[in-house]
Amino acid sequence: MELDFGQIVPSIPYILEGIFVTLRIVLLAGILGFAFGIVLSLFKISSIKPLGWLADAYTSIFRGTPLVLQLMIIYFGSPQILGFQIEPYTAAIISFALNSAAYISEIIRAGILAVDKGQREAALALGVPYRQMMWDIILPQALKNILPALMNEFITLTKESAIVTTIGVMDIMRRSYQVGAQHYSYFEPLIVAGLIYYLMVIILTFLGKLVERRMRRGD
Repeated sequence: MELDFGQIVPSIPYILEGIFVTLRIVLLAGILGFAFGIVLSLFKISSIKPLGWLADAYTSIFRGTPLVLQLMIIYFGSPQILGFQIEPYTAAIISFALNSAAYISEIIRAGILAVDKGQREAALALGVPYRQMMWDIILPQALKNILPALMNEFITLTKESAIVTTIGVMDIMRRSYQVGAQHYSYFEPLIVAGLIYYLMVIILTFLGKLVERRMRRGD
């Protein structure tokens, strides 16, 4: 087997441009998924049972089916469901956000339940409204405990974002594939794509540990 990375060196800047596409999708999907995940987690611990059933059903569906299937249903199914074609970039953000929310909701729910019940009882005894108690007392403590799990979810989302190439989004994988087609040699550009993803994960892992250490110092 002969490898010739020299032929794709001029195309590396083109592949690297896909990093910004990937990060934009992951960042927007992560923010939306986190916000929706908080709502779902509150539904799950709510005393209103229908809300809990709804959140559990949602989580079961999105955790029990492949992400690539969800992506394709949203993208290819949009003309039939909505009457118009969603843009690939938008479809990627929506599908990733909905999928991530299911996992994040379980992480946040576990974090909330891990907070000492005495603090909740004390807040209620002092007449603190439920919404203010959750926002100012419970959630900040829960987020500190679940930060590593949230970072792992973000890293997983970054790696899984490669599937957007199936609907034509010009991410790292799509650009690598195009470079391979141009040179009739796919191995070298795909290796470059793999290295880019690996470095991104290493950097995100380092940043996650840095934030975690700083939050521990603040305790």
